[in-house]
Amino acid sequence: MILFGPPGAGKGTQGPKIEAMLNIPQLSTGDMLRAAVSQGTEVGLKAKAIMKSGGLVSDEIVVGIIRDRIKENDCKLGFILDGFPRTLVQAKALDKMLAEEGAAVSKVIELSVPDEILEERICGRWIHKKSGRSYHVKFAPPASMKLENGKPVAATMKDDQTGEALMQRPDDTSSALVNRLKEYHGMTKPILKHYSPNGVCEGVNANQNMDTVWGEILGALKGSKK
Repeated sequence: MILFGPPGAGKGTQGPKIEAMLNIPQLSTGDMLRAAVSQGTEVGLKAKAIMKSGGLVSDEIVVGIIRDRIKENDCKLGFILDGFPRTLVQAKALDKMLAEEGAAVSKVIELSVPDEILEERICGRWIHKKSGRSYHVKFAPPASMKLENGKPVAATMKDDQTGEALMQRPDDTSSALVNRLKEYHGMTKPILKHYSPNGVCEGVNANQNMDTVWGEILGALKGSKK
């Protein structure tokens, strides 16, 4: 399964719920890349050498890391890809690898939110780096949050479960969002067109309250096992 959506659409909120309900892991390419490097796998060593020289890890290496990861036991019933593929070339490389492993993308869920709504969502977002748990100053504040002149006091932004400090991503700003949305629409949308003929794409209106969005996701997942 692939989970799509522009920054701020709610992937960080809804992804873990899908993961828990279906008992399948949500795989982040960044996390997998770091794990492969630390474990010293063949693909991880190639990636490490490229990163050390300041280069960008190729699509071939990323797909190789995904190939290794999905052979682990927790992926037997399926898995969720978040953050990959980002381009049509990557989607085709992913399809080829999955076909070789006797698998295929069986569900693509796109969380849709109008661009103008995303700025408020993005700029108020705080995350717990270790777990990926996502909070929002207005919509889902941590219990510890205190405000000063209507703005959150950074020192009071702590994870509800661990009490550890929350952080804001450097690219969660208005100016960065413009570029991120341009990239998303230009490069990611064609991937949806690529998978549409297979009948696996489901759109979810994510510009609603979280319970309603979750209800639509459940409808999109009906009968899906991957």
